[in-house]
Amino acid sequence: MAAAAAAAVGGPQSPQPEVPAPGLALDKAATAAHLKAALSRPDNRAGAEELQALLERVLSAERPLAAAADGEEAAAASGGGGPGAAEEEALEWCKCLLAGGGGYDEFCAAVRAYDPAALCGLVWTANFVAYRCRTCGISPCMSLCAECFHQGDHTGHDFNMFRSQAGGACDCGDSNVMRESGFCKRHQIKSSSNIPCVPKDLLMMSEFVLPRFIFCLIQYLREGYNEPAADVPSEKDLNKVLQLLEPQISFLEDLTKMGGAMRSVLTQVLTNQQNYKDLTSGLGENACAKKSHEKYLIALKSSGLTYPEDKLVYGIQESSAGTSTLAVQGFAGATGTLGQLDSSDEEDQDGSQGLGKRKRVKLSSNTKDQSIMDVLKHKSFLEELLFWTIKYEFPQKMVTFLLNMLPDQEYKVAFTKTFVQHYAFIMKTLKKSHESDTMSNRIVHISVQLFSNEELARQVTEECQLLDIMVTVLLYMMESCLIKSELQDEENSLHVVVNCGEALLKNNTYWPLVSDFINILSHQSVAKRFLEDHGLLVTWMNFVSFFQGMNLNKRELNEHVEFESQTYYAAFAAELEACAQPMWGLLSHCKVRETQEYTRNVVRYCLEALQDWFDAINFVDEPAPNQVTFHLPLHRYYAMFLSKAVKCQELDLDSVLPDQEMLMKLMIHPLQIQASLAEIHSNMWVRNGLQIKGQAMTYVQSHFCNSMIDPDIYLLQVCASRLDPDYFISSVFERFKVVDLLTMASQHQNTVLDAEHERSMLEGALTFLVILLSLRLHLGMSDDEILRAEMVAQLCMNDRTHSSLLDLIPENPNPKSGIIPGSYSFESVLSAVADFKAPVFEPGGSMQQGMYTPKAEVWDHEFDPVMVILRTVYRRDVQSAMDRYTAFLKQSGKFPGNPWPPYKKRTPLHPSYKGLMRLLHCKTLHIVLFTLLYKILMDHQNLSEHVLCMVLYLIELGLENSAEEESDEEASVCGPERCHDSWFPGSNLVSNMRHFINYVRVRVPETAPEVKKDSPASTSSDSLGSLQNSGTAQVFSLVAERRKKFQEIINRSSSEANQVVRPKTSNKWSAPGSAPQLTTAILEIKESILSLLIKLHHKLSGKQNSYYPPWLDDIEILIQPEIPKYSHGDGITAVERILLKAALQSKMNKRIIEEICRKVTPPVPPKKVTAAEKKTLDKEERRQKARERQQKLLAEFASRQKSFMETAMDVDSPESDIPMEITTAEPQVSEAVYDCVICGQSGPSSEDRPTGLVVLLQASSVLGQCRDNIEPKKLPITEEEQIYPWDTCAAVHDVRLSLLQRYFKDSSCLLAVSIGWEGGVYVQTCGHTLHIDCHKSYMESLRNDQVLQGFSVDKGEFTCPLCRQFANSVLPCYPGSNVENNPWQRPSSKSIQDLIKEVEELQGRPGAFPSETNLSKEMESVMKDIKNTTQKKYRDYSKTPGSPDNDFLFMYSVARTNLELELIHRGGNLCSGGASTAGKRSCLNQLFHVLALHMRLYSIDSEYNPWRKLTQLVEEMNSQLGNEEQQPEVPILYHDVTSLLLIQILMMPQPLRKDHFTCIVKVLFTLLYTQALVALSVKCNEEDRSAWKHTGALKKNICDAEKSYEVLLSFVISELSKGKLYHEEGTQECAMVSPVAWSSESMEKYLQDFCLPFLRITSLLQHHLFGEDLPSCQEEEEFSVLSSCLGLLPTFYQTEHPFISASCLDWPVAAFDIISQWCFEINSFTERHAEQGKALLIQESRWKLPHLLQLPENYNTIFQYYHRKTCSVCTKVPKDPAVCLVCGTFVCLKGLCCKQQSYCECVLHSQNCGAGTGIFLLINASVIIIIRGHRFCLWGSVYLDAHGEEDRDLRRGKPLYICKERYKVLEQQWISHTFDHINKRWGPHYNGL
Repeated sequence: MAAAAAAAVGGPQSPQPEVPAPGLALDKAATAAHLKAALSRPDNRAGAEELQALLERVLSAERPLAAAADGEEAAAASGGGGPGAAEEEALEWCKCLLAGGGGYDEFCAAVRAYDPAALCGLVWTANFVAYRCRTCGISPCMSLCAECFHQGDHTGHDFNMFRSQAGGACDCGDSNVMRESGFCKRHQIKSSSNIPCVPKDLLMMSEFVLPRFIFCLIQYLREGYNEPAADVPSEKDLNKVLQLLEPQISFLEDLTKMGGAMRSVLTQVLTNQQNYKDLTSGLGENACAKKSHEKYLIALKSSGLTYPEDKLVYGIQESSAGTSTLAVQGFAGATGTLGQLDSSDEEDQDGSQGLGKRKRVKLSSNTKDQSIMDVLKHKSFLEELLFWTIKYEFPQKMVTFLLNMLPDQEYKVAFTKTFVQHYAFIMKTLKKSHESDTMSNRIVHISVQLFSNEELARQVTEECQLLDIMVTVLLYMMESCLIKSELQDEENSLHVVVNCGEALLKNNTYWPLVSDFINILSHQSVAKRFLEDHGLLVTWMNFVSFFQGMNLNKRELNEHVEFESQTYYAAFAAELEACAQPMWGLLSHCKVRETQEYTRNVVRYCLEALQDWFDAINFVDEPAPNQVTFHLPLHRYYAMFLSKAVKCQELDLDSVLPDQEMLMKLMIHPLQIQASLAEIHSNMWVRNGLQIKGQAMTYVQSHFCNSMIDPDIYLLQVCASRLDPDYFISSVFERFKVVDLLTMASQHQNTVLDAEHERSMLEGALTFLVILLSLRLHLGMSDDEILRAEMVAQLCMNDRTHSSLLDLIPENPNPKSGIIPGSYSFESVLSAVADFKAPVFEPGGSMQQGMYTPKAEVWDHEFDPVMVILRTVYRRDVQSAMDRYTAFLKQSGKFPGNPWPPYKKRTPLHPSYKGLMRLLHCKTLHIVLFTLLYKILMDHQNLSEHVLCMVLYLIELGLENSAEEESDEEASVCGPERCHDSWFPGSNLVSNMRHFINYVRVRVPETAPEVKKDSPASTSSDSLGSLQNSGTAQVFSLVAERRKKFQEIINRSSSEANQVVRPKTSNKWSAPGSAPQLTTAILEIKESILSLLIKLHHKLSGKQNSYYPPWLDDIEILIQPEIPKYSHGDGITAVERILLKAALQSKMNKRIIEEICRKVTPPVPPKKVTAAEKKTLDKEERRQKARERQQKLLAEFASRQKSFMETAMDVDSPESDIPMEITTAEPQVSEAVYDCVICGQSGPSSEDRPTGLVVLLQASSVLGQCRDNIEPKKLPITEEEQIYPWDTCAAVHDVRLSLLQRYFKDSSCLLAVSIGWEGGVYVQTCGHTLHIDCHKSYMESLRNDQVLQGFSVDKGEFTCPLCRQFANSVLPCYPGSNVENNPWQRPSSKSIQDLIKEVEELQGRPGAFPSETNLSKEMESVMKDIKNTTQKKYRDYSKTPGSPDNDFLFMYSVARTNLELELIHRGGNLCSGGASTAGKRSCLNQLFHVLALHMRLYSIDSEYNPWRKLTQLVEEMNSQLGNEEQQPEVPILYHDVTSLLLIQILMMPQPLRKDHFTCIVKVLFTLLYTQALVALSVKCNEEDRSAWKHTGALKKNICDAEKSYEVLLSFVISELSKGKLYHEEGTQECAMVSPVAWSSESMEKYLQDFCLPFLRITSLLQHHLFGEDLPSCQEEEEFSVLSSCLGLLPTFYQTEHPFISASCLDWPVAAFDIISQWCFEINSFTERHAEQGKALLIQESRWKLPHLLQLPENYNTIFQYYHRKTCSVCTKVPKDPAVCLVCGTFVCLKGLCCKQQSYCECVLHSQNCGAGTGIFLLINASVIIIIRGHRFCLWGSVYLDAHGEEDRDLRRGKPLYICKERYKVLEQQWISHTFDHINKRWGPHYNGL
């Protein structure tokens, strides 16, 4: 558009003033004002023409866009500025004209004033954070922007925050979508009433200007569009055009934001048909307009659309118009193979897919309008704008503009109709799109706004045939990917299914259309129309049948498949989304009796479709072997509508059921799936790869089960209740391929199944029968009962979190809403069945979530194994449920052994399904049960406890559901004599149980043992024999039975009753030739089911005659049958329970049971033990013994492990100390002995084979984070709250050092302080030792074994070989005596003066580094490690780089850091005393040796040694002041005493003597005390000082003057008064000094507090060096206890009360002389720098323990502030914002924007803030991540929801609250530096965080 205006100027124009040059805004304004005036006149034709001419010129689109896209040259040639100059110019003009000469901003404000803001309508794009409140929503898609949400009142509502996937718009104020109670304050007022009417002239100009502007935009869109050349996507070009148009569209978007007044003008412009016709018809003489119109027509044609005015006759000329033959034929109702697809669809066809394979499917011919797919006629700007929006694949800006207009009601209707009109076109574009994902999101972004509104959806359905359009478009879309079905009859099948491998299904391209369809079906009025319209139902069933039988699996029998296809994902998703969800939508409107008609319609067309399907696949009665499809949507539609009909609509079931033959066909495929599930779990499909298991799991998984397995089982239950039970049962066993197994013979031949699969298939068949007979989900349970049963089943498998329960319990998916029917009852059911277990913290650091666990009474009464089996995706979950059940019974003392699954009472059946129970009373089942019981008793192979369990379960079900009155002699069934009538007389289980069967004829292989037996003797000594017919039971063949039945039914239903039976292959259903000859043998059985059960009882209990009928003792039992003792137990209990029930049901049974028991049952005949069997028995015994041995070993191992854990871990058991610190009583000197954990040898550490401690060195800034105020720092959550690090310990120490360095000699400064507050090195050990040479070889082996990643071996990292604790160095142990029994420890009687001299001499000796031994090398290398642990900036503080003073300072500071940190771990004081956990694993002793060895290499000049200044008086003071040029040394009173202590001690040769140590401490205490006095004197004001000076002076002559603080204080004040320290105080300083009057108590407290930190560190040091225990004490007596422990207090003094700190003083020289010497140094400094002199005086240190920032209670406050906050470095809103929990800095995680030298911002910050340790809260995930050096780990979250669960990535969006305990754990790990040990999942971050 650049320079378009400029080009236009020269053209022949009407005589208007020339367009002024850009920049002369005044002229624009003037022109605009002039035109506005002209247009305001009553006769405004002239003005209008003038304006038109101006616009024509300004907005002309002469210059083709191609040129503009080519960039600069074109623009330069046409004389404009840059490419964008003219567009800007045009926009400027428009703004001016709209404003009519005024300022544009004022104009905007004026228009906004007239905005009736009843709706919010804020439009957002993907990733925006919005809210959804289910309590306020009417439509499930309702959403609110954050502002409206927080302004409304949603307390206690069910809401969540979510990240928008596709974009959306705020519904606040729209009462169609949400309840008014939820509106925010802004949109509650129906404000139309009080807003004044818009003045006419305000928007007058807009009405003239905007049509031209929009037309101009459309012309650009027409110009810019070029049809993609064959196949090459032209996204690049399209994007260029869009970029150029960005400013125009943004301008329109801004207009929509001006509010309602402007929107209604825009609506007028966009929908006005006259305007459109005038401007775009292309009929004028303007060549440009003509060309533009042509391009438009070409675009229409190439889209396969016709423009109605082309007067094409359909069906004659279609090809020329580019319409699809396909569609035209289809709508004419013709069938035939697929013709050439229209040109635009060609690229979708994979050539490989050969068109021949795709069969054209007949579309119903009654589709209302054959032009749905092809005709588009645009009548307004809006319609063409939408057309181009689709053509350009929904550019975000355009979508936003179109949606921003929606609050205008008139526009909303017009736009919705336009959208529907373009629906087919949208589908075509979507199919061709290369960016279908993005496009889908944008489509749904629009459609959800339109179709969620019921009123609107209804209107469009009525006026625009919305339903027809949607169904047709979906059908048409799927037709492009159909293939011939291979189910059943591959050659002749006429059925077509979708091909799941096609992109359309694989990429879910269809979801926007399906989602719209589901959305409109959720409106009752729309769904009603759908259910009433027979034509639509037929079309829809046609659509559903495309999915029937898709993704067919064929079992691989020979080799494994080469390529495992993953198409099943697509298939399951398609059935769920395209078939099941619309079905649930429709079902939700069939809830009441009045809707019966709808159900009848659906069922009718469903059955028709099914009949067509059976015909199409040529189905007769046998499913093809070895194939299965999990997709039967037609069956499931039928089943679900049947279920609804009976449950809610009181329909008579039989009135909607088909005939018997159809029922037989219906049951085949669902049954095939159940059998295949068993086959898959028996590993019979293993050659098909893992994906087949995936399908079996998905089929039962919680999101699919109620649309898949549940309807299938229900349909089978319906069939079973209506078909002949014998037929059904035999079908089941035949499908499961276990018919041949059901024989009395001990051997059999199975022709269809390998022996190894028999057992699991038999279990499968029986389990299926149990589920079929006991499941009541659709047979009479209420919704709440179902919910309860589902919940109990899930909770029994495992404890569950609230969210996983919500996820695992199948919803009735009223799709898209997260609403479970009656979700109010979810919480109430949950609280009824489960207890909440609050989140707990194991010390291992694994953090539990809040869990729900079943209540005891649930295990007792409601645990339902059947439901559990039905719902388990993994078989192990069933086992898990049984294990938990067992544990419960043991714990509650109800049953000690291994229980069987309990039998649970069922909800009563709905009367319509009573027939189901006939299955339990049919002879076929009874024969099977009898046979199986017999086989189990006889120990035939392949029978398991599970089989027995299921058999008993079935018997019990039969007894529970027997016919009310027992007719013993049933009328014999008329009809043909059946072979199984010879087994049992009747079909009632109760009477059949007692029926004795004497002989059975069996077919056995000739090799079987039965053949060789003689014919049985017929003398039967059976007293009961007389009851039975003594005939032999016949061979029983299930299959033959089933065939007969099928024939009967077919014959009955066919009209000619005498039709010939269809001949079948052979009468023995075995594969010919495969089996050896079968012969018939006769077995003597003489058992009934009852007698088998009693024998079974004996067998299970292992005792003879173990069963004794309980009613003989206690007749009561027969009256109240529910006895708790029978409800839990094993097989024995189950048998007893069944016998009792049998006896209850009939007196006959009771008598027979008594008789059987009376006959002393002969023992089970002892088996002759053959040699082979003996071998197996021996084997068993041997195994048993081996097992016992193993148990023993394991137990021994466990106890060893336990004792190790106690020593190694922090279990406080003082007696089990580490071998390193042997507690000895004997006085003789012993060398310390160490165990090497690698080679296992013990021995001392020696010079040439040193031992070392496993240590972890880490840099730490925890100390630097101490603050001096108690008030914890909060995390900032508003702009005002900011954190400044001025008051941290690190900052204070930094300032002090730099101040000293300004005025004093550098080398002296570096001795006066400690560093390491930031970046200090902390050393910790697990306490295990190893030889250093062993360690080296261990590291070698780690280096070669690269599997153990998570730490880097090259950096020296490893895990302790014994306890696996993380470590990175080895600290050599100094050879020598053990700490405990040191000869140096004995107190000596030397005077303090002698000791002082000794100390000085010892320090003066230069420390020679020991000769080159292994030990010294190791000492050197570990020192190097320690230095390299921290960064250079934390080591070098000297002004002269590389000076040895740096190393000196660094080394004693390492000791300081470790002592200070240990103090913090003990809670900041030593009151608790004892060797705490830190002491037990301390390595300070070894560390001291290493440091001392190195420090002694640097001797301090004896001149400068502070020791001299402390212990000697210097004669001539003045001589020092002579050399002014040099910087002076640091005055001794400015020295940090603790640092001095460490320097003095580390300068001594090791090991140190105790009396030397005490001497050093005494001397330093005098200095410390003087510092305290000085600090105190500065603190108080002038009057106090003079008063004290006076009182002290009076006492100066008493004997103990040197030990009286008053005297000393007065002396200090008088000395310092000589200098200027007190002088400089102006009035302003007085204000600072506290006006508190000092009492002697408060002064004493001050002095003690001042000295305590030093005493604590010194005591710790003494504890480590000399191994003395620390006494414990109250806080108030800490000072006195520590000072006496350090030997500062003379022993006789300890009794006196009250305690005075000064009594600890022991002056080495005259106190007053040395003090005046020290004060002199300060005075000479304050002469020049009084201010700094005061600042440098050491203040009382009040450091509190370090803490992380305090976090707010509710996570939302953090989230709302930070997730939109801009980063201070790159000023963008970070994609992954994070905040440091130590200092509150806001950083970009992984942000490339803030990267410096390849380090991302978080890593960089972790180095600066924590010396390599960073703790960050990830704002968008609510998770904390820890960075430690080069590794990082996800720590977990400290914010949990109301159910104690984390919400990582805020997926659920529920409100989160701080979990204080977790935060404490985090803080604890930070302070104790144990992140590395406790968190297990570390990974390298490669500096990319």
